[in-house]
Amino acid sequence: MTINSEIDRDLLCTRFRHRALIRSMQIGFYATSVVFNLCLIAQLLTVGVAYFVNPTWWDIHVWLVRGYSGLSLLLLGWSFITPFSPQIQRLTASLPVLLGLQFCSIYLKSPLHLEILHPLIGFALLYVSSSLVHRIWRSLSPTHQQNEQV
Repeated sequence: MTINSEIDRDLLCTRFRHRALIRSMQIGFYATSVVFNLCLIAQLLTVGVAYFVNPTWWDIHVWLVRGYSGLSLLLLGWSFITPFSPQIQRLTASLPVLLGLQFCSIYLKSPLHLEILHPLIGFALLYVSSSLVHRIWRSLSPTHQQNEQV
């Protein structure tokens, strides 16, 4: 009888550690997505300052995107090794796609003037990133978890 209780206790401890690891991975993902979102907001603000106040801020605008764009790929990989809903995975997968379109709209010169789409893609990127942050927050909140168990 003691053997079964020891096995049950070991199994319970293993499950608890597994849940704690998953929870910490999800919280880390959330923190990284918040940083990504804040970088997008900063980039949006710097383009406004560069256009209306001081053109030297444009360098900061460019530096920001080069600095944080790698986070989108990190988040993409992270979203597939951590249990998240398909919607969170799709939102995360769209970040590098939108960033790629941003780069194309600036660096690919064509007679169609794709650069006109640059601000629209940027706002779509901010919308998707903000939606991702909110969706993760809701999935991590205790009230959402209670509603799933009911």
